[in-house]
Amino acid sequence: MIGLLQRVTQASVVVDGETVGAIGKGLMVLVCAERGDGEREADALLKKLLGYRVFSDAAGKMNLSVTDVAGGLLLVPQFTLAADTRSGTRPSFTPAAPPDQARALFDHFAAQAARQHGEVATGRFGADMQVSLTNDGPVTFWLQVSPPQATT
Repeated sequence: MIGLLQRVTQASVVVDGETVGAIGKGLMVLVCAERGDGEREADALLKKLLGYRVFSDAAGKMNLSVTDVAGGLLLVPQFTLAADTRSGTRPSFTPAAPPDQARALFDHFAAQAARQHGEVATGRFGADMQVSLTNDGPVTFWLQVSPPQATT
């Protein structure tokens, strides 16, 4: 699972002219399931995300998590994060999980986030979304949890 998180002062997702998710201060996270991912990887990514220290403490150091500051979470499904761009000029999306599996993992991720965190909003899986945000800093981090490698 991949999470591209951005610390924001505000963020929103619009689908067909309707705002389907919005937060103030917090994290806007693009979420991508890769082939081989399961609920284990989704849960591990969420744990890391909720504890990741990207907000400043009183001394100005990044020592506080989104949980510590009671910030919002805007989770946006984004399969293109899994793109293989190593060759050519057109990305391959082979590394991304199949749509049904990716939807199930995104839904699981969002449901677990809602159980564990106060303010959670989401984009809409499979929709043409317009995402707006004000990146605070800018602060952007790539988090990735990979399934265990099979041993032979």
